[in-house]
Amino acid sequence: MIEFLNLKKAYADLDSEIKHCLADVFDSGWYILGKEVDAFEQQFSSYCGTSHAIGTANCLDSLTLIFRAYKEMGLMEDGDEVIVPSNTYIASILSITENNLKPIFVEPDQATFNIAPELIEDSLTEKTKAILIVHLYGRVSYHEEIGRLAKKYGLKIIEDCAQAHGAMQDEKVVGNFGDAAGFSFYPSKNLGGLGDGGAVTTNDDSLAEVIFALRNYGSHQKYNNLYKGMNSRLDEIQAAVLSVKLKYLDQHNLRRIEIADYYLNNIRNEKLLLPVKVENEPMGHVFHLFVLRAEDRLSLKNHLNSNGIGFDIHYPIAPHMQVAFTEMNKASFPVSEKLHDTVLSIPCGLHLADAEVEKVAQIINGF
Repeated sequence: MIEFLNLKKAYADLDSEIKHCLADVFDSGWYILGKEVDAFEQQFSSYCGTSHAIGTANCLDSLTLIFRAYKEMGLMEDGDEVIVPSNTYIASILSITENNLKPIFVEPDQATFNIAPELIEDSLTEKTKAILIVHLYGRVSYHEEIGRLAKKYGLKIIEDCAQAHGAMQDEKVVGNFGDAAGFSFYPSKNLGGLGDGGAVTTNDDSLAEVIFALRNYGSHQKYNNLYKGMNSRLDEIQAAVLSVKLKYLDQHNLRRIEIADYYLNNIRNEKLLLPVKVENEPMGHVFHLFVLRAEDRLSLKNHLNSNGIGFDIHYPIAPHMQVAFTEMNKASFPVSEKLHDTVLSIPCGLHLADAEVEKVAQIINGF
């Protein structure tokens, strides 16, 4: 069996280094908002090229805190609209609705899976305050047209970087294309911890100051609460592990790209559509997931199962079709619906040996 994911195997080479940093945290006697979080925030902001990185409990909280901070700053209010791709994980949308803002779905480009920039302007209204772009599956989704629209209409650009740590375009790393960005450090991510974790990156000093308080009960100073905040703090253990793994992020991303390149060059099956690389941008897609499309996905699933190849589906239900959003269920986003009906993710992780990558391609070619 070739597993879709095996995190223990993927990071076996970091075993001693990670165990050493865990022992250091244990011995320190300080486990919340200490020197490990401070160090990682500085390292991660430097890596992303931003002025600030603020550790949080997870990516949903990161995105939610960004919108919440803009409301506290008087830049957004209940009922304002946020452009968001109709093809994304539900967390992107929950961060909007949690703040009593209104998500406005825009269809993706079928080749990239990311929001189609040319469709955004038609969805803008006087209530639009931001565009939330999602670097889905690890591919950079920023486009100069998005920047032009943001400047023309005075909109904030917020990045959902949950799946794209280290992806680059024009020598700029994701998390530094817009006004603020949310990251996930869920264990399976390109940069993942040993549990949940997240971060906000931004170059906006005022926004950062508000988020630093909001993540910690709305307080900059103990027992002095400026806002009705929340408890969303990256803990010392996760920060220490992430500091170790951040040193190897580019190297690990290159391995993912190497696997993806092999698939792209060796999978030859007219029944399948393969993902598209970013032209002239070697790090433009860091392949958190290698997602192909099959009209007869059920048969492909059966074929992979019978040949011992692990897989997953990201994602089987389009956001507007979820029971949680009954008010949107009658909406029609045919491109997203088609993608959600046909996508399938094959193994593309650090746990794979070259021979396993070759076997995956061979089995898929036999479908």
